[in-house]
Amino acid sequence: MTKKILIADDFPIFRDGLRALLSNVSNLEVIGEAENGNIAVKKASQLKPDLILMDLTMPIMNGTEAIRIIKQRQPAIRIIAFTEHKSHDHVQAAFEAGANGYVLKDDTSDSLLAAINSVISDQVYITPGVCETILGGFLGFSENARSAVSWCRLTVREREVMKLVAEGHKNREIAVHLSLSIKTIEKHRSNLMSKLNFSSVSELMSYAIEHSLVSI
Repeated sequence: MTKKILIADDFPIFRDGLRALLSNVSNLEVIGEAENGNIAVKKASQLKPDLILMDLTMPIMNGTEAIRIIKQRQPAIRIIAFTEHKSHDHVQAAFEAGANGYVLKDDTSDSLLAAINSVISDQVYITPGVCETILGGFLGFSENARSAVSWCRLTVREREVMKLVAEGHKNREIAVHLSLSIKTIEKHRSNLMSKLNFSSVSELMSYAIEHSLVSI
């Protein structure tokens, strides 16, 4: 089913670029644009998009305030903060306002599309570019961002091991697949279980399915 998208950014060239990018994706349709937060709020009400790509720094009304108002009025709309800001304050403010994702403007187009796919699937997405910032202020974040924060804490190797464990592979099979010793696999497995506060493989599998790491 096609998902309707509203782009909110004060630079016309940037909006044009996003529209051109998204026009090549079969299940996405850009239905409107807004050059400031005030217009974004109005168009969200008029057009009823499934998703809004929201810049945080705009005139008249900034993106964070627009997110807050839209979420109060239309909580079903998913919103990705799409910005150049990497500071803890900006990230925290966006999620406290109700954002469902956070992407940087210097991310790749693939990262943006991954964020869109995650958010329209009711998952929280946080770009790796702000993971360190988030971890530094973990206790200050809302529940909306905590599942993504936990994912940020895993190393690349731990994520690989997690996926293979969730798929039902034994430690010996994973060791062969990754060309590592069984002892190393056991250590990675123990570390990721500890970081995610899991006590059983069933919890790990549920998490992996929820975050689209494996298919049901």
